[in-house]
This record gives sequence, C-alpha cells and structure tokens, in this order.
Amino acid sequence: MTKIKTHLNRRSFLKLSAAGGAGLMLQFSWFSSLASENPTIEEAFDLNGYIKIATDGTVTIASPNPEVGQNVKTSMPMIVAEELDVDWKNVKVVQAPLNTAIFTRQLAGGSRSINESWNALRMAGATARHMLVQAAAKSWGVPASEIKVNAGTLTHNANGKTATFGEMASAASNIEVPKEVDVKDIKDFKIIRKSHLNVDGPSITTGKPVFGLDVYGENMVYASIVHPPAFGMKLESYDASEALSMKGVDSVFTIDVYPDDYERNRFDISAFPQLIVITGDSTWRIMKAKKTIKANWVPFSAYTVKMEGNSNGEKVPSGTENTEAHYTEMIKKSKENAKQVRKDGNPEKAFSEAAKVIERSYTAPYLAHSPLEPLNFYANVTADKAELIGPIQTPEFMEKSVAKRLGMNLDQIDIQMTRIGGGFGRKLFGHYLVEAALISQKLKKPVKLIYTREDDMTFGAYRPTYQATFRAALDKDNNMVAFHVKTGGIPESPLFANRFPAGAVPNYLAESWTIDSNITTAAFRAPRSNFMGAVEQAFLDEVAELAGKDPIDFRLELFDNAIKKPVGNKNDYEAKRYAGVLKLIKEKSNWGTSKNGLSRGVAAYFCHDSYVANVVDLKMVDGKPIIEKVHCAVDCGIVVNPVAAANMVEGGSVDGIGHALYSMLSLKGGVPQQRNYNDYHLIRNNDAPHDVEVHFVESDVHPTGLGEPPFAPAIGALANALYKETGKRYYHQPFMMDIESKYLQSEANV
Repeated sequence: MTKIKTHLNRRSFLKLSAAGGAGLMLQFSWFSSLASENPTIEEAFDLNGYIKIATDGTVTIASPNPEVGQNVKTSMPMIVAEELDVDWKNVKVVQAPLNTAIFTRQLAGGSRSINESWNALRMAGATARHMLVQAAAKSWGVPASEIKVNAGTLTHNANGKTATFGEMASAASNIEVPKEVDVKDIKDFKIIRKSHLNVDGPSITTGKPVFGLDVYGENMVYASIVHPPAFGMKLESYDASEALSMKGVDSVFTIDVYPDDYERNRFDISAFPQLIVITGDSTWRIMKAKKTIKANWVPFSAYTVKMEGNSNGEKVPSGTENTEAHYTEMIKKSKENAKQVRKDGNPEKAFSEAAKVIERSYTAPYLAHSPLEPLNFYANVTADKAELIGPIQTPEFMEKSVAKRLGMNLDQIDIQMTRIGGGFGRKLFGHYLVEAALISQKLKKPVKLIYTREDDMTFGAYRPTYQATFRAALDKDNNMVAFHVKTGGIPESPLFANRFPAGAVPNYLAESWTIDSNITTAAFRAPRSNFMGAVEQAFLDEVAELAGKDPIDFRLELFDNAIKKPVGNKNDYEAKRYAGVLKLIKEKSNWGTSKNGLSRGVAAYFCHDSYVANVVDLKMVDGKPIIEKVHCAVDCGIVVNPVAAANMVEGGSVDGIGHALYSMLSLKGGVPQQRNYNDYHLIRNNDAPHDVEVHFVESDVHPTGLGEPPFAPAIGALANALYKETGKRYYHQPFMMDIESKYLQSEANV
C-alpha cells in the first residue's frame, strides 16, 4: 500500500452530524492538490467537503464541483467509495453547496476535476476507513491489523465479530485522525474501473427538477434583457411606453452591470454591461413586449476595462467589425514579423538547404458555445442576503463578483448550483448571475432571468477566430529536418510552442501574433487546442505525403526521435505515451486495410495531459460526407468510470466533427449574422458518425483530463479523410462551406 499524509487534526477533521442523528461526519479536502499540476501521492491536504455515514450504513458523499454533463457527480464519489470500501449501492450522492470557507476549488473547467482531486478523494475515503477500523479494534479488543473491511462491513475472523459501518460510525467519531493513511493498491480496486451509471440519470429521465430553469420562488417575476444589436455600440436612450402598456409587464429599466470603475475578474467577461431590463409575470409576455422597445444605439469610443491582476487593464477598441475584414487582417498579420516564442537549432539554414519545403495556411471562424440550456439564473436579494440558484461553472469566482457588485460581504452570498444543461466553457463567465442579482436588488423581489436563444448567441464570449501558417522542410532522405509555425488570432494566439512536433525535429521555430477586437471571446471546449490540434494534424498529413510515407509511420518516426534524442527541455508531452495511442489506433482500426469503399484519415493530439488518436472512416454521398465510423484511442491514465469516460470521448468526437463541418459565427458591421439554431448550424443526428468506437490504454498513471482532449484530433482525422475521399485539402473551417464553394478563401492558398 501507498501512504498519504493527512496533516489533519481531529478537531478540524471530524464532526458529528447534528441534523442526521447519530453517525460520522468526515470533512476533507477535495482540491488542495492544486499546489502542483501533477500532484504526487505524498502531498498534504486541507479540509473541504464531507462524507456522512449514517447508522443504517448509508454513506452520503457530497460533490462540490458543478456538474456539466461530464459525470463528475458520479465519478468523484466513486473514488471516495473505493478507498472507504463501501458497497456502491449504499452510497447516496448529493450536490454540495458553495462554501469558500470549506472548499478551495469549486469549478468545472479545464478537464481538471478528477486530475486535481484524485489524491484528496482517496485520502478522504482511506481516512474514514482507518477510523472505522480503529473503532472496531478498540471495541472488540483486538489488533486493528486483524480486522478486514469489505463492502461496508468490518470483520474479525478469529472471534467471529462483524459490524457494519453504520453500527461503528458513532464509535469512530472518538478516534484520533491519523497523520497518514494507507490507500489501496490499484490492483485491488473494486469500484474504480467499473462502469456505474449517472447518479442523476433517473431524475433527468423522469423530469425531476435538476436544472436552473426548474427553479421557482414565491412572488417571483421573470426578467429578460435587451442588449445592443452590434459589437462596438452602446445604449443612448430608449422608449418603452408600448411595452409598459402590455398585459403582464411590470417594469422596464436599465442596469449597468460593470461600471467603468469596477475591477473585473477573468470570469466577468461581458460585451454589453449596459442593458435594458424588462420584467413581468411570464417569459412569453416579456419576450413579446421587449420587441416593442424602441432603443437608440450609438458607437462607443475606445476604452479600457479594469482587470484584477492586470495593471494596464484590457483595451477595447471602438468601431464595428466584419468577418471578411478580420480574415484580410489576419492574412496580412501572418506575413508580418511576429513574436518569437521558441527556437531550436537553425531553422533558417535548414529551410534554405532543404530538398523539399511545404507551406500551408489554415483559418477557423468564431464559434458560439450554443448550449441547449440558455443562460438563466434565479436571484432573491434582500438587505441581508443574496440567494442565487442556477447553472454556473465558476461559482466560487462569481460569489466574489456578486458580493463586490452588490456591496455585500461574502458570507451574505448564497450560490446554489444546479445541474448545467451544457456549458462548453460559456457558463464559466457569470455576468448573467450578476445581472439577475442586480435586477432583484433593484426590484426587492425574487427574479428569474432567462436569456432567449437569440440573446445567448448574440451576446458574445465566442471561441476566437484563428489563422495559422505552417512550414516544413525535408532533407534528401525525406526526413523532416525543420518545422515552423506562425499563428495568431482575434483577440488571442492559439500557439502552444512546447507541444509536438517541438522536441521531435532538430530545427524548430514558433511565432505568435494577435489582433485587438471588441468582440468578446472566451474559453471554448479545448481552448486553443480545438484549432491548433486540428490544423497541425492536417498539415502533418501533407508533410507525410510529400515524404512518401504512411501518415502513422511518419508520426511514429518523429516520436522515435523525441524518445531517443529529444530537442530542448521544455517539451510538454511524453513521447512514449503519445506514440502509444498511435500504435493502439493503428491496431484497433486495422489501419492499412481497405474499408469497403471508405476513405480513412488519422490524427493524434495531446492536451490537458491526455493523448488521443483518431481514425475517421467516411464516404461522400451527393456532396455530403457520411461518417461511418470514428475509431478513438485514449491515454488519460486510470479510467475511473469507463462508461462515463467513453461517453465523453464519443461526445467530444462528435462535437469536434460537427463544429468543423458546419459551425460559424460571422459578423457584418458588428452584428452577429447567426442568431438561432436555424442559421447557426450544429451537427444533426443524421449528420453524426454512425459509430464511435473507444479504446483506452490500460494504465496505472494518475488520471488526467478527458472532457476536452477528444475534440481536436477528431477534426484533424476528418480533414485527412476528406482529402483521401475528394482529392482536395480543406484549409478553412467550416469544411462544408469550403465543399460548397461558399467559404472565404485565404490568399495564402490561392
């Protein structure tokens, strides 16, 4: 067994549950392993969270992280239950409330929930098990080493005594918390690595209230907002007389969510802080009434947003922007001098002496997150307390924001998390929570703020738009001897300078540039990786073709270089694990064999500490790609809950393919041209892959990310399969617009 230090004392660790009667309440830290990116098993933990063991043997485990569909509400308690050694059927899972005095990271984002809580959760379960064993040993007068634990039962074989956890819970409350505890050998896992269904599944399928839209309060009014129609504009005046005359409409007024002197945190992103608010007795009535509001919008001047941790703030330029102008500006920028981020060897010389050189450029548009559940939040703000209930990925950060904005203390803010009906990064940014709170504070009554789909899609916080230019040099033996990536975007660069093929090629250059904009952007599933992973893998296929090599073999040669003679010491990835998923996908997809008229493409990418390889099999029918199968190989360390993990890989693959084929948010004069699902094309059921087959690398490595890593390589494999099928390379997303000859073509590839 491996030991984990608890660094806890009995006073801070152990509490009896007054509400639940006799029983053992164990509080523990889920997230204090944030001190390092890859925490070791020996690290210490603080207290945050709880396990409650009732006298009937029921174990209640509270999950502090927001649930966005990634299934952490099931998988995290599984880790605790494993080390506790309780029968899973006796476990009850509940959503923990926000409590910054106890929890240190209540956030859903970055594919970090399991990765950063693994050791803490194991410590929690193992410590509880230790105390139960010690209580039984003391009660029975036997050595603790002779007591066996199995599925919630304590047994001493020599004297035949047994007790359930529930029967021993009260006695365990008098046991001193150990300084360190033994955790199980991985080979002894009984719950982890076994599939367990979503604990919220029955509630969701039977329509029980679990989402923010299900929340209602006594005397509650509904609220909706009107924001400027274009980025670069602000409100000057409005006339709401017609709306106020309509039945069911209570009030129309303005709010300034983030005043000029307000210092925002990084999750306070909002393109339109000055809003018109309309309230009434139903969503239908206020939606009808707000269409009658006559507002005068005027251009704003450039300004600077005050930001925590940024003494210079963030500059917001004036003017209304256009997609076509953005692409022209990005192409121009890609040909100018850029910031050098990494340089290995002498790439200039290598390119000048190369036998073959290839250069290609790629673009991708703004994307709207477009979760099925629109932005919404319930707020009831009184003089003494602010009760806030709804879907938010960053409750701890937004608690601080709303307290500051309302002029309240943190202990007066009560944020309660509901299950989130899709986020993909959009609900990391909680301006809508602050808006609901301000509306309730003004009205002095409970409020339910609901964005319409059009509000949600035109409010901003999009995936940035990107451009990348790659060059590769081959020697006379068709070995890649130099690689150059120059990339940027509006308003951020997607560059990861230390990722593959950095470290695998002797001469390497990475450069970056950016363009300012007043279009608000935000984290989107697999931030930056969702572009770079896709286009890098499409480019490498072209390099392999130029070298006359099989695309998998070509990549494996590069990884062999990185294993035997790595270049530089800042490479982010482990070459052996990277190569491992390629070898696994080659085996599982039967790469190299014909597939009944299907064309095949391959890609592999590393992000969020995980490795994913894909093979896509497709054919074209009447100008439309029919994706018969997506093969996936994944190395994410220990897989806690296989069925949930497979679901995430399947969903991420479909999501990536769908956005690459169909999705684009464009602007004319600062006005978003896509407003709802009828013109913002998401993948439909009949467009989705017919089958997604997932294979996990058997591993005993600390778990890593999974919600985001499958997104990017699925796009790269799709692009490469499309080339094999059509004979045409696809450099611009969404691919279907390129296929239909309607997409703006980059000058770099004309």
